[in-house]
Amino acid sequence: MRFALCLAALWLAPASFAQLASQEEKFRQEREDSLCDCVVDESQYLISHPCPRCLRTEARILDAIRVSGDRLPTQPGSTSAIDRATIADIRADHPAEILNLLPGVKIEENSGQESLIAIRSPVLTIGAGQGSFLILTNGVPNRASAFGNVNMLIEPHLELADAIEVVRGPGSAKYGSNAVHGLVNSILPRGDAGSGLTLSGSTLSRYRADGEISDNRGWLGVSVQKDLGWRASSGLQQYKLSATRGFDIPGGSGEAFLSVSQLDQDTAGFIEGDEVYRDRDIARSNPAPEAFRQAGWATAAMRLNWVLEAGELRITPYLRGQEMELSQHFLPYDGLEENGHWSTGLMSRFEVTGEALDWRIGADLDFASGYLKETQDRPSFGPFPQGVHYDYTVETVTAALWAEAEWRLTQRWTLLAGLRGESHAYDYETDAPTGVNGRFLVVPDRTDDFQLLTPKLGVIGDFGDVSAYANYARGERAPQASDLYRLQSTQEEPAAEVETLDSIEIGLRGVAFDSIRYDVAAYAMQKENFFFRDAEGLNVTDGATEHFGIEAAWSWEAGDAVTVSGAISWSEQTYAFDRIVGRAGETIRDGKRIDTAPEWLGDLRLDWQATDRLELGLGAEYVGEYFTDAENLNTYDGHTVFDARASFELTERLEVFLILRNLFDERYASRADFAFGSDRYFPGEPLNATLGLRHSFGG
Repeated sequence: MRFALCLAALWLAPASFAQLASQEEKFRQEREDSLCDCVVDESQYLISHPCPRCLRTEARILDAIRVSGDRLPTQPGSTSAIDRATIADIRADHPAEILNLLPGVKIEENSGQESLIAIRSPVLTIGAGQGSFLILTNGVPNRASAFGNVNMLIEPHLELADAIEVVRGPGSAKYGSNAVHGLVNSILPRGDAGSGLTLSGSTLSRYRADGEISDNRGWLGVSVQKDLGWRASSGLQQYKLSATRGFDIPGGSGEAFLSVSQLDQDTAGFIEGDEVYRDRDIARSNPAPEAFRQAGWATAAMRLNWVLEAGELRITPYLRGQEMELSQHFLPYDGLEENGHWSTGLMSRFEVTGEALDWRIGADLDFASGYLKETQDRPSFGPFPQGVHYDYTVETVTAALWAEAEWRLTQRWTLLAGLRGESHAYDYETDAPTGVNGRFLVVPDRTDDFQLLTPKLGVIGDFGDVSAYANYARGERAPQASDLYRLQSTQEEPAAEVETLDSIEIGLRGVAFDSIRYDVAAYAMQKENFFFRDAEGLNVTDGATEHFGIEAAWSWEAGDAVTVSGAISWSEQTYAFDRIVGRAGETIRDGKRIDTAPEWLGDLRLDWQATDRLELGLGAEYVGEYFTDAENLNTYDGHTVFDARASFELTERLEVFLILRNLFDERYASRADFAFGSDRYFPGEPLNATLGLRHSFGG
């Protein structure tokens, strides 16, 4: 991909990079030494489950590790993280296998590496799926805000991440458009992260290699996956490379990172018919053998830090880009889509820490240029004409100012307030003939602009072994470029408005009986200007929805060698508007359940250190029943899928592991949908086994 050459040049430019300043290393060591015993013994685990007896000390250490610093354990709101050890143990071949461990999260596996995201939401598609979730690497958004994609999780290097941070609900004031329902931040390892090689192969003809090397200056990691595909004509190859490097700058320190990914897959399409996923022969078939997806993505950034007399200044310049080509097998006309964008920008923040008040201010600026072209090779039929449907470019400029303050009201209570303002400007030009073309509407060249204002207000109380919080947050997203300019003949201009979500939540987190760590949250949310696509493929531009839910995560140390952990989520997600349709399309009624929004989600894990060398694990993932259409006429029954893991240390540096997925060979659908008058599914994988070796190098 041509973007990769530009980013590689940026990465290699500072040839004089040296190790981090000795003063910084000494300061970090002093902070590590100051941690209480419970954090020292379990620092990896406590990334997601902090000890309330030392919350403030733990938060300062996490700020050094979790470079996003979006929402720390001392702040109100729901956040969780998956640590490096868990990422290595689960060894996810697909993002769903690791992210679905968390409460309130449902990542649907489609074909190959494709996915759809739900975080305190239904599973969202098209513009809503692109723009409602913010995906980051080291705190830098992977894409410009107007150019998201529902398959964005193919891009970050989750396989070798040092941690994966997930914020449920609107993000803090540091992040703006697209952090509506939540964000996923992949944190790359830093210097002295370790070196090693992991090789594995599965009974589904899936092969992986992950290698990493590090020293005190930085880290380099590579992941390669070759999958022949368990369904017909569904193989893939995926490559990822990431690197981090620390260096000195006059009066401060810096860190640079580079992350690149490339995916080339043959895509298996939906199978159609009532519960056809239960038929193994049909499940293995591929009704769209010509379907494919090719995608490349790259990001490079530098984080520059200065500790000044008045406070700490951080500036992060970045450069990123992506290109994608795919066949739209999920639409009746099987169109060919080509899209891409590049962007460059700057994120900045200045932070002051006081005895009773901490405050931060920041400014962000982003310039992006993107394109999209859609063509239909099939002969014209119905409202779908042969030829070019869309062919446009969009230039965008995004500017933002934000501020946050933490005020320690008393020894127990802390108040957090934040406000972010954003401006989005779009300049659109089309090369396709304007006007109505069958179902499609091509609008003339135009400019658009949108303003966003998102306040946050929360309070947290520290009561020893437990902390309690209440939090209000507003999330907003400017329309995706495709929301505005990929229109249909039934739409009128303006095609889309700013989507707004207001969220209120309360929560408890802490330790009980010295062995149980828990995190419980309840929330209520209302969303306006919801942009989605109905079962006939028609855009709905002015929807409204309501969301209520309770989430819980816990971990119980049942003995010296046994840990039981899990997550459970209940939600009620409904439409809050009426849509009476006199022509093709769905009739939607206020109070109906949103489709693809299970009421219950659950995950349960048991880990047993059987001997000094042998570790065993058993897990179960539960997805409850859900409607597959907005009229609530069709349902999917849900499923429970088990997995098992075992690892054995052959030597101090060599480990063998075995992973059994879908242990009882459950016949289920990883995605169930009703569209164009038919039930359709992506079938779940059958029972399969992965066998592998890990070898570590160095001290």
